Amino acid sequence: MNDSTVAVIVVAAGSGTRLGHPEPKALVPLGDDTILGVALDAVLGMREAPFVVVVAPADRVDEVRERCATRAAEATVDLVVVAGGLTRQESVALGLAELPREIEVVLVHDAARPLAPSAVFDEVAAAVEARGHGIVPGLPVVDTVKRVDGEGHVLETVDRSELAAMQTPQGFPREVLESAYAAAGADFTDDAALVAAAGVPVDVVPGDARAFKVTVPSDLHRAEQLLAERRAAVAAAERSAPRALPAHSAPTRVGTGIDVHAFADAPDTPLWLAGLHWPGERGLSGHSDGDAVAHAICDALLAAAGLGDIGGMFGTDDPRFSGAHGEVFLAETVRRLREAGWRIGNVSVQVVGTRPKLAPRRTEAETLLTGIVGAPVSVAATTTDGLGFTGRGEGITAIATAVIFPAPGSA
Repeated sequence: MNDSTVAVIVVAAGSGTRLGHPEPKALVPLGDDTILGVALDAVLGMREAPFVVVVAPADRVDEVRERCATRAAEATVDLVVVAGGLTRQESVALGLAELPREIEVVLVHDAARPLAPSAVFDEVAAAVEARGHGIVPGLPVVDTVKRVDGEGHVLETVDRSELAAMQTPQGFPREVLESAYAAAGADFTDDAALVAAAGVPVDVVPGDARAFKVTVPSDLHRAEQLLAERRAAVAAAERSAPRALPAHSAPTRVGTGIDVHAFADAPDTPLWLAGLHWPGERGLSGHSDGDAVAHAICDALLAAAGLGDIGGMFGTDDPRFSGAHGEVFLAETVRRLREAGWRIGNVSVQVVGTRPKLAPRRTEAETLLTGIVGAPVSVAATTTDGLGFTGRGEGITAIATAVIFPAPGSA
């Protein structure tokens, strides 16, 4: 066994009759894989390899074990497969019984949410370790919610500011989850409700829109489209990845870019960061959309190529770029590098600030930026422990490093 103290129980024992497939839901095809297979890819993509328990349909345990064996071996992860129960709650209890004594944090994830990013698993596990109680990812409810009676008559409008849609993985200290299950006197719809009923605090961290539940055929179609888009972006990045250069070739060049933006005074200013819109977050001030990540990448690329900087290329007094999104600047920067005979190797960006929480959308940001740049882009985030303007929550700093090399056939 590896030395991980984190376990993930993947609940995959449901029938999925509403999908209209004869197979159990977890074994329904998704792309060139299955729903369970795609879900496991996210689990196995965690920063630290967890101990994994897959709870499978009772009559398909051997098949699921065989399907999972190669994946687990390639990822050097300890993975066991057990038969599930008649209810989700029974299935989780059976998974808990399989955990080694070394496990301290348990994440419970529904295989029916196959596109939940690995970053969400990392975020939930880290929050459980830091806070010592239940952690669940959730999204704000954006639709107007009505309370209705049994005949469909509207009784009242519910205040959605206090509502959140729960997702998985849901994480807990092991002893908390085991105690709650041992004391459970009723069946609950999720583990957070069961743990809360036992009197244990449960906090919500930002979820991810991709962690939606596949329940009906339209959900499966949506998942297939998103998976195809994700794999196409990865394939494009791999095609653009640099090949090893011979020893006599021209050296690679490295550039650094830094961009700083304060949060706008107007609370309704939208936030654009790393090419993404962040609903509910106050935006950054600037002549364009204030996307510090995109701007830092531009400066890093231009510096590496010796082509000046973003201020010289896109002047702040140019009305054409008023409110322009970061991808506009990135696309033009990439075009100019190629025109000058350079090829991009990779880019890394460090975001410094207290908000927004980047981890739940890191994969989304990296995929988007990689597609624009045409080379792998990695994004990370940190804070300054309350020091300076970023520590006070007054703005954001982004620091980017870019590696470029001469394109084949260039002088």
